[in-house]
Amino acid sequence: MSSTARRVLITGSSGLIGSEAVTYFDQRGWDVHGVDNNMRRDFFGPDGDTTWNLERLRHATRHFTHHNQDIRDRAAMLKLMAELHPDLIIHCASQPSHDLAKDRPFDDFDVNAVGTLNLLEATRRSCPESPFIFMSTNKVYGDAPNEIPLVEQATRWEYARPEDYHGVSESCRIDACLHSLFGASKVAADVMVQEYGRYFNMPTVCLRGGCLTGPNHSGAELHGFLAYLARAVREGRTYRIFGYKGKQVRDNIHSYDVCTFFEAFYHNPRIAAVYNLCGGRENSVSMLEAISRFEDLIGKRLDVQYVDENRVGDHICYISDLRRIHADYPTWRQEYTLERTFAEISRGPQGDAA
Repeated sequence: MSSTARRVLITGSSGLIGSEAVTYFDQRGWDVHGVDNNMRRDFFGPDGDTTWNLERLRHATRHFTHHNQDIRDRAAMLKLMAELHPDLIIHCASQPSHDLAKDRPFDDFDVNAVGTLNLLEATRRSCPESPFIFMSTNKVYGDAPNEIPLVEQATRWEYARPEDYHGVSESCRIDACLHSLFGASKVAADVMVQEYGRYFNMPTVCLRGGCLTGPNHSGAELHGFLAYLARAVREGRTYRIFGYKGKQVRDNIHSYDVCTFFEAFYHNPRIAAVYNLCGGRENSVSMLEAISRFEDLIGKRLDVQYVDENRVGDHICYISDLRRIHADYPTWRQEYTLERTFAEISRGPQGDAA
């Protein structure tokens, strides 16, 4: 490794976005350091275990160093940041389930909010000039998006008014609404990332993602929409649909396209930036539509169980308005269409055959 190589620190490096970022920057000659202690297995059980992904990274990369550390360990994060002095910090580690948070509220807040604070302060002390990228979530908007008037169509819910065509923008309020405890802990982290940017004049960005997807997602029930759905079809699992007639809509972005924006922000950082980062209207799909597409691609029928009760705070129709991010980064565009993403995920992790 050249002494002049740029260095990136990636938390949650065995997860979907973190592992994609490891591969992406490794292939571009960066010195890549990942922090991950496989808490996803603790949160979700065997389905969430990311050991396989870590082993894949160890074999597939040339410039990757894994650190089995916990972002809640303040002293460890301060020490690691001081030793590495990274040129870029990409913070993907989280407790990612808004359903699980109610059962483990202290773990949820300590990982999502306190862990983020630990990383921000470590960055401020050791490398405040290095861009800090935080993977936030559209759950910071709570259930406020459900106030947008909708119309029911054959296979999906759709926005009723022309002015809502592009979806939910960053101006959507984040208070006076129901978030779930997960959404609240991510709001705390999101606002703190912005505050470190403004108060200390640090280059930070909150990326409010929706359905982030790709073939290396350890999908589990209630988290990892497309990955778990494809797995359920492949393995003959019973798939539970929670409310809204299965017509709830999400936009989806491939993990590779998330990483191309990481690089774009590194080259043109801003202070306390906030962007929606997801698939937009062209990459939106309802649950019924996704089930039908995976059944066709995999060649199996899905065993569906409908639960006539929606998840607390769940969005009915959520499409990310991407006009702000496109205005500030006009050369950044997604390479993965929804159809390409479906085809890749249908083959399973690492492209395994069904």
